[in-house]
Order: sequence, then C-alpha cells, then structure tokens
Amino acid sequence: MNRLHMWYCRSARWSRTVEHALLPWALDGVDLGDAVLELGPGPGVTTRLLAARAPALTAVEIDGTLAERLRGKGFDVVRGDATRLPFADGTFSAVVCFTMLHHLPDPAAQDRLFAEARRVLRPGGVFAGSDSRVSLRFRLYHVADTMTPVDPDALPGRLATAGFSDVRTSVNPRAFRFRATRAA
Repeated sequence: MNRLHMWYCRSARWSRTVEHALLPWALDGVDLGDAVLELGPGPGVTTRLLAARAPALTAVEIDGTLAERLRGKGFDVVRGDATRLPFADGTFSAVVCFTMLHHLPDPAAQDRLFAEARRVLRPGGVFAGSDSRVSLRFRLYHVADTMTPVDPDALPGRLATAGFSDVRTSVNPRAFRFRATRAA
C-alpha cells in the first residue's frame, strides 16, 4: 500500500466506517462458526472487530511489518500468502476478507485465493467479505499502488468455478459484498 492508503486504513474515520457500516453489512446473516480465517487484514481494523465475534480467529497477512503489529492481540497471526495457505484442508468454519481482493496483482491471483479459501473451509463453511467499487477516490488512494478491481457481476461465476455453491453478491454505491458456501 502507498502511504496515503496506509494512513487512511489506520485512521479513526476508516475504523468507524468499518465498525458501523462495512462489517455489519458484509456479515449480515453470516454464521462464522467456531474457527475463522481472515485473509489480508492489513493494519487489523477488521481483525480487532472479528476477534470479538469469533471464538477462534487466525489472520494471514503477507506484509511482515503488519503481521508483527497484529501479534499478541488475542488471535493467531500467520505471515503468509493468501494464494498459498499453510493450513490443512477443511480447517476453518469461515474464511473472510475485507477490502483486500483488489490488492492482489491480477485476476489469476484472486482466483487462486478463492480456490485456497474453498480448500481450507470445512464442508458447509462460508466464504464471505467485501471489496470496494471503482470510483475516483478509490483510484486516488491507489496511485502507485496495486489495484486490480473485482467486477461484482462476474464474481459469482468466478466463485462457482472455484467450487463454491450458494453464491450471493450485492452492491451499494461504494462497495460490494459476497458470500458463498463450500458444499457439504
């Protein structure tokens, strides 16, 4: 992430947005179960809130500095790549990611993440999250930063190709949310 983007993701404004709007909307009606995996938590705003909702939470962060800053806060932190997860098949009841899919370098990497999320989910487990829709503000935050937008209209087909069922998406003016299930 570039400096402006990192500053915003650590800001009180973003924390309030995540706590009062994004997370409640993205997880409305989602049963996280007893073992949750969060992919790409960045500075950990969503992780802090998830830790209060999940009996067991593991966060996978590729950035070593960010991963270190998350340690010791009541959940497990693994420095790793969400496209090559270091967990056994069927480990988690839920896999979640919030506003991070667009940070992957290309759609193929996003598809690898989807396949890995399905692999580490238990049968009947849910994959859920959200990401930003493209706007001028979104583009400005990503100057000299990785930005591979996800088309919310194409996402159901991509998740189905990764092996998910019961795929649902919805959009609002600034973001989209998704949820899908690993077949039992």
